[in-house]
Amino acid sequence: MKPTFKTFRNFEHQDSSPYNRGGIEGAATGQELLPSNQKFATFGIVVLIYNLLAVAWGVFVRAGKYGDGCGSHWPLCNGDHTPLKGDMARWVEMSHRLSTSLCGVLAIGMTIWAVRYFAKGHPARQATWVVLGLTLLEGLIGAALVKFELVVENDSAARAGVMMFHVVSTFLLVGAIAAAVVLAGGVRPIKWKGQGIVLWILGVAAAGLILLGMSGAISALGHQLRPTDNVLKEALKPTSFWMVQVQPLHPLMSVSVSLYLALAAGLVQHCRPDPKVKLAYKWILGLLGVQLIIGSLNIWLKAPIPMQMVHLVLADLNWVSLVVMSIYALGQGIESVEYRPAPTEAVAEGPLKGRELIKAYVALTKPRVISLLLFTTLTSMVAAKGEWPGTALFFIVGIAGYMAAGAANAINMVIDRDIDLTMKRTASRPTVTQSIPSTHALIFAFTLATLSFGLLWGFANLLSAVMAFSGLVFYVIIYTLMLKRRTWHNIVIGGAAGAFPPLVGWAAVTNELPPLALYLFAIIFVWTPVHFWALALLLKDDYAAAGVPMLPVVRSERFTLVQIGIYTVVTIAMTFVPLFLPQVGWIYGATALVLNIFLVRLFWKLWNQIDRPRASALFHYSMAYLAILFLMFAIDRAVVRSISG
Repeated sequence: MKPTFKTFRNFEHQDSSPYNRGGIEGAATGQELLPSNQKFATFGIVVLIYNLLAVAWGVFVRAGKYGDGCGSHWPLCNGDHTPLKGDMARWVEMSHRLSTSLCGVLAIGMTIWAVRYFAKGHPARQATWVVLGLTLLEGLIGAALVKFELVVENDSAARAGVMMFHVVSTFLLVGAIAAAVVLAGGVRPIKWKGQGIVLWILGVAAAGLILLGMSGAISALGHQLRPTDNVLKEALKPTSFWMVQVQPLHPLMSVSVSLYLALAAGLVQHCRPDPKVKLAYKWILGLLGVQLIIGSLNIWLKAPIPMQMVHLVLADLNWVSLVVMSIYALGQGIESVEYRPAPTEAVAEGPLKGRELIKAYVALTKPRVISLLLFTTLTSMVAAKGEWPGTALFFIVGIAGYMAAGAANAINMVIDRDIDLTMKRTASRPTVTQSIPSTHALIFAFTLATLSFGLLWGFANLLSAVMAFSGLVFYVIIYTLMLKRRTWHNIVIGGAAGAFPPLVGWAAVTNELPPLALYLFAIIFVWTPVHFWALALLLKDDYAAAGVPMLPVVRSERFTLVQIGIYTVVTIAMTFVPLFLPQVGWIYGATALVLNIFLVRLFWKLWNQIDRPRASALFHYSMAYLAILFLMFAIDRAVVRSISG
């Protein structure tokens, strides 16, 4: 009889055995680990690193235009085994072939080791077969590029298609190697059933990274074949080469996919509370940050070859980090936050139907909170245009903006379900009572986010869609997951999420973000602490009960007033900055002056006596303050434009 999981649960300490025929049969539970082999896992890491180095060298061969060093001969170089007689191109091309041949040898070694050690059906063994197959496929792709002369200056659609396929196959190869490493290290078996929305979240993230890699292949090829000093200018010309025309899409796609990947990773590590999932989440965020920096430097430096090499390797590592997180997360199964029953303290409601169900879903979006955000979006559209931006665009951007903010709020409710339970004003939220299950709430949120992105991209432009999605991700990841429960600075940094709406409105009309639009962002950013800390004074007891470190909870009320005073001064100063620009006139200036006088007056009253009526007055006035300021800014811009033009 073959041993069960338990027999090999700690088999990593028994690597002296030549092989493990333990198998995965047996009465195993989700808590038991797969048979493992740490030496095999270490060898797999070496194979992964070597493949990444081979990828980097392949970029050098392509970007340096050495791909025809052996003509159309493959696998030999012009029929000669000895490249020593050849020129530089021949040296480089032959070195690439030899180095990738070693990838095949390593893949064969992995497969033999896995077959000898792991029983049939063990996922690590299955992964190595995939590695072997994909390594052979990579060799065939290389052969096709050479035999059909899809190298150097070839600018055909066929070459573009093969290059995109090449990127995808490389992703799958390094992902399979990483999977073999992780699965050989002793993890819980992956469960495909019962994963709910987590599986969908990870699947969309994988699809996004694959599409991004494909667009990157086209962008790199376009830069190689048609280098230009000003890509944006050339891309707008209808006579430009098609690869140049689509090049600007890659940076925007990079931002969009990176934002989604950060959101997906954050939600998965929340729904699958495992230390290894959280570690993978940190790796994903770190790699994304580095990749975006390298990508920006690539644009600035016009993509030098070494930067291209680093960029593609980082893209592969992004994919590997997602694969690793997925394996750990899907091994958690139903033992997750997402599927736990409602807290016993909550009063669970029965299933809602009809109008009550619609009202519950609307409540998930927090419409009262969104109203001010939406107002700043729409007034910014008028300000950007200097006149009415068009009824259709106005309403579409308004709907899309509501959807993006509503999606962020719905996700926030799922994450903060435990906090909401302890506070009186939030204890009846649908996610607490489970009148809307957490899974359904997340599906609803992702549907809203998708529709918002599609509407803005389709009827406005991709920049506005990216800005709206950026605000959503910033709110969920930076504020809710990272800061809210850790520091009283949460609202200072996380409050930037509420400053994105003006950027959405401005970008939707002009497809750019000039300094004036950034000033509007800055005004809301510095205004937010004044507004929110006034509210925090009113809700101090609720936040204390929930254990949320809002400023009045962790420091004194007087200290909170000092901070409100500091940000009041900063807000006043920031509102006058636009007056130094010729595009802003006296109407806005006079309005800002009057509004700031009343703001100081209400703050001073609260400073002299801290009580609920005065805190409430400052809180409610701060909302009117921002709304009137943005309204008069839009009117001022329209008047200035009419006079000047």
